[in-house]
Amino acid sequence: MLAGFAFLAYLCNHNMNEMLTILTQRELFLLVIGAITYVALFVVTAQNSRRKMLLMQERLEKVRAMQQEHDVEANRRKIAELEGLIRRLGDENSALRLELEEKKAHLDYANTIASLESRKRERAETDIFTSDIYLKINKLMQEGKSMGEEDWQQLAVLVDSLYTGFTDKLYSLYRLTSQDYHVCLLTKIRIAPKDIALLTAHSKESVASTRSRLYQKIFGKKGSTKEWDDFVLSL
Repeated sequence: MLAGFAFLAYLCNHNMNEMLTILTQRELFLLVIGAITYVALFVVTAQNSRRKMLLMQERLEKVRAMQQEHDVEANRRKIAELEGLIRRLGDENSALRLELEEKKAHLDYANTIASLESRKRERAETDIFTSDIYLKINKLMQEGKSMGEEDWQQLAVLVDSLYTGFTDKLYSLYRLTSQDYHVCLLTKIRIAPKDIALLTAHSKESVASTRSRLYQKIFGKKGSTKEWDDFVLSL
């Protein structure tokens, strides 16, 4: 009898040890899986953060380039500086001299384009306010109606003809929705926000949200609706 109880005790003890071993192995396995998952998530998060940071830097560089495109005076100052450097070099260091002359030539060309664009912009508002599509937009506002697809197409063609590359510049910075783009077009021709809401069939709150959201997306920080409007008008 005692021998039987001893045997049963041995079996129970043996099975318990096996169960503890299995449990320990399972916990270890789960711990390893958890650690691998955590590391993988950390790496993915870090890569996404770096990608977003690089994308933001690229956007801001594009914005700076766009804002400098029409700065004729800044280009003139750079040209004067390069001319001074070239004169001081004389015939020495011909490789550097050629490089400076190349930069000056690029600036001269950029300034010529900027001057032409500036004169074009001076006439832009007159051309906008006398255009068929602008007159139609005013009629729609008086009637309390929104714009149709054909109206948007005509407005886009007009704006791009007066402000070279306006649409391409916007889309190069951010993937705009149709509503985003329509708000920008109307802002560019100086339509008031309350009328933008009417013409796009959206609420005034939605139009305000669109403008502040776009500023934050492109500049990486919160900004007012006016700051976004000023940026659009500068393009």
